Amino acid sequence: MRVYLPATIGMLRKLVSEGKLQPVSGTGFALTPALRESYTSGSTEELEYAALLDAARASLRLLADDEKERPRRVVVSVDVDNATARPDLDAAVVRLAGPVVLAEVAAVHVDSEEAEEAVRTAANVIDAADLGDLDAEFALGDAEDHELAWYAPQELPFLLELL
Repeated sequence: MRVYLPATIGMLRKLVSEGKLQPVSGTGFALTPALRESYTSGSTEELEYAALLDAARASLRLLADDEKERPRRVVVSVDVDNATARPDLDAAVVRLAGPVVLAEVAAVHVDSEEAEEAVRTAANVIDAADLGDLDAEFALGDAEDHELAWYAPQELPFLLELL
């Protein structure tokens, strides 16, 4: 199953240095039966993209918890067999039993430098956006207007060196 893990640049550095990544609380996002049922239409690719965007939004929460972290959303796409659906939390949420290893990483998605200001602002207001604050929702939309860049796993050391 393809699972999208919310992460940070610091977590990517740890993945490269240690060869494994422990998702926060074991939480990831995937195309689950509950996610498929929540959409009236959409291809598998479109629904997987929705799960990736959920993970990108969760990455904002990780950034909100660590002001020292570089303000870029990060999503690590992994192929694993040990994901358990958690529709009680949300349609796309899955739980992983343990860490993922670098060999399970299919791709990494990271914001560009141009997104940093919008991402920093969105991370600071994500909870307010969830509670319906219109200005916060607008700020969140500004961050989500930035497309995440795609990197192959073997490109990670070079990406991190350039940051």
